[in-house]
Amino acid sequence: MRVQATFRSRIGRLTGGLVLALIGAAIAGLAMSNTTRAQSAYPVKSIKLIVGFAPGGPTDILARVIGKGMADVLGEQMIVENRTGAGGNIATEAVARASPDGYTLQLTLLTSAVNESLYKNWKIRFVEHLEAIGGIAQTGLVLLVHPSLEVRSVQDLIQLAKAKPGELLYASAGAGTSTHLAAELFNTTAGVRMMPVHYRGGGDTIKDLLSGEMKIMFSTIPPVLGFVKDGQLRGVATTGRERDPVLPELPTIAESGLPDFYVPLWFGLVAPKGTPQAIIHKLAQALEKTLTTPETKKAFDAQGFLPMPMGPEEFAKLYITEADKWAKVVNALGLSQ
Repeated sequence: MRVQATFRSRIGRLTGGLVLALIGAAIAGLAMSNTTRAQSAYPVKSIKLIVGFAPGGPTDILARVIGKGMADVLGEQMIVENRTGAGGNIATEAVARASPDGYTLQLTLLTSAVNESLYKNWKIRFVEHLEAIGGIAQTGLVLLVHPSLEVRSVQDLIQLAKAKPGELLYASAGAGTSTHLAAELFNTTAGVRMMPVHYRGGGDTIKDLLSGEMKIMFSTIPPVLGFVKDGQLRGVATTGRERDPVLPELPTIAESGLPDFYVPLWFGLVAPKGTPQAIIHKLAQALEKTLTTPETKKAFDAQGFLPMPMGPEEFAKLYITEADKWAKVVNALGLSQ
């Protein structure tokens, strides 16, 4: 009898354990099913698209074009939120620390890749904290001067800067931005010394350039194209390898006596690290569709952007390559801060 009781007790424990295991498996399966359904239903609410620079600048303009297009594809609103400061680092950190659920994204750019080497105490790294969604656009920069400045060519500016070492000021959209790096690379390549005045975004720099408070700036082309065309600002040269298609009348800096000078600017979309690949894939598809619409093409043409369609893997490779390339420039010029 004792043997039978012991046997029944063991069978009971085994049966109970099996039941608990089955219940656990069912709960886990249900959780996975719910997660899968949630990802397939994504998005079910508005998506936040964070921009690290002030309204009116090229990053903001691009974000609003892409945000509207992707919202049309995804069926949920995409809200652009400007978080300025620290050359875009405040925005990048906000995204890196956000929940990886696909509802917080960042329109990133060259500046973010540069910041990994520019700021010594900056701990956010693309490979550790962010997921690539895809490439968006690229554009060149244009060297601008206020019409009151007697500069009409790259050589004119070099001569003036050499005559007034350390006296000429140039506007920058922030430390580490393409506008800053281009000017510092110009200083080094041309053997001159112009001093930066850093702003919190491209929009504010353009206002002061138009007023004449600032006289010199390397700017992204989109927000100043109209001002150059109507003569409110004077375009001197562009920073691409070839003449820019929207400003073909301007020479490149390379053909103006500095043959090794080349500074591109690119933009892309990222999410927090750990965002489910199903969501990344859906966002990448929406971005790809947005880049092919007539509305996006028209907006890009008007602003001087060239589409840069890239999938997650290709854009991740570009980001990492650019971060490495510009780290060498930052270190060579001693720009780390």
